[in-house]
Amino acid sequence: MFNKILVANRGEIACRVIRAAKELGIKTVAIYNEIEGTARHVKMADEAYMIGVDPLDTYLNKQRIIDLALEVGADAIHPGYGFLAENAEFARMCEEAGITFIGPPWQVIELMGDKARSKEVMKKAGVPVVPGSDGVLKDLEEAKRIAREIGYPVLLKATAGGGGRGIRICRNEEELVKNYESARNEAQKAFGCGDLLLEKYIENPKHIEFQVLGDRHGNVIHLGERDCSIQRRNQKLVEIAPSLLLDEEKRNYYGEIVTKAAKEIGYHNAGTMEFIADDKGNLYFIEMNTRIQVEHPVTEMVTGIDIVKWQIRIAAGEPLRYKQEDVRFNGYSIECRINAEDPKNNFAPSTGVIERYYVPGGFGIRVEHAASRGFEVTPYYDSLIAKLIVWGPTWEVAVDRMRAALETYEITGVKTTIPLLINIMKEPDFRAGRFTTKYLEEHPEVFDYKEHRDKEDFVAFISAVIANYHGL
Repeated sequence: MFNKILVANRGEIACRVIRAAKELGIKTVAIYNEIEGTARHVKMADEAYMIGVDPLDTYLNKQRIIDLALEVGADAIHPGYGFLAENAEFARMCEEAGITFIGPPWQVIELMGDKARSKEVMKKAGVPVVPGSDGVLKDLEEAKRIAREIGYPVLLKATAGGGGRGIRICRNEEELVKNYESARNEAQKAFGCGDLLLEKYIENPKHIEFQVLGDRHGNVIHLGERDCSIQRRNQKLVEIAPSLLLDEEKRNYYGEIVTKAAKEIGYHNAGTMEFIADDKGNLYFIEMNTRIQVEHPVTEMVTGIDIVKWQIRIAAGEPLRYKQEDVRFNGYSIECRINAEDPKNNFAPSTGVIERYYVPGGFGIRVEHAASRGFEVTPYYDSLIAKLIVWGPTWEVAVDRMRAALETYEITGVKTTIPLLINIMKEPDFRAGRFTTKYLEEHPEVFDYKEHRDKEDFVAFISAVIANYHGL
């Protein structure tokens, strides 16, 4: 096992990794910049070093991070998610420096980071893929030809990166012509690569993803699926495990497909295969994330398996202690992303200092966060403040527990997604499982909320909770 791990990240995921390492008896090293000297991950770690002044460069400075790891005697680096987590060059640099990168091999990161190549590899491995181009589009004329063959609407998609950039929906040839160059230019600016794919656009899909875990000895298991359909601008807001879409038979069917594919590409550590599902429940591969996911806690809650600890154990060479038949799914878990954003203003970031901060607790409630009273939300990083996770024995209990937890979560000083999330938990279609990636567009009423809960609202809510106590 490792003696010391450098955590090349910040915020709640850095805190999560540090906690897992501490439970394993491993010393931790945090990095920070001039504006984050008092951040929670800095206080939690055994050692902490300021490695930069520029907040945009600190967590992306590959060589400085590796040099620091060597200086302080860290024998492994955990990249978390975002920043360098899926950077094949950084993983290769770690290997060349004799430091263990806690993640899959750099060759696999490189392969799966290219959407065109990954789609081709998955198709050969028997994973169902969305009909479309076999690889990178050569030009607009090829895009037109393929679109005519598979039928409109189609989706132009950048082969590199993510976060919804370089993506255009085209419902006819006129829109394809109009969007082709703009998608290429956006992808080039965002990722340094303007290559595009073309796929059949699945109307009103669900977003389903499978969590896989593989060791260095050829063993791969899946930990079931998550439904991440509630999104804004192609970025997730609510995540659920397991999905309400798949029954046990379909879960086993697709689970076998993803584990077989992971073995064929030589995958080890934690990874997620993402799919879109049509209205008939058919899943189509879209990409693989070669890192820990923001929403990994919901899988941990329903399986009882600590994914982050197993990332560390696998990187250290330990074999998995679980076979597929050992994995059991218990109840339902929901995660809500608490973002410093104004949902009524197109989810514009909200910066400022948190004045009051109260975190809910109780049976079946978990909070992953790095915020506190006095914490400054800056414009330099992602707007995620915290993740609120609940578990319940049934879907209905999980939804009610999340609603109650959100009602008692208090953050002032910045606007957050909490009021919107409360309305989603109350909304009948969500409660009935009738939601797709178009949910927010189709339910504008969830944006109708007061900025601050008044006393009457709170009393009414508590009365309802008490009245329904036995149901909870």
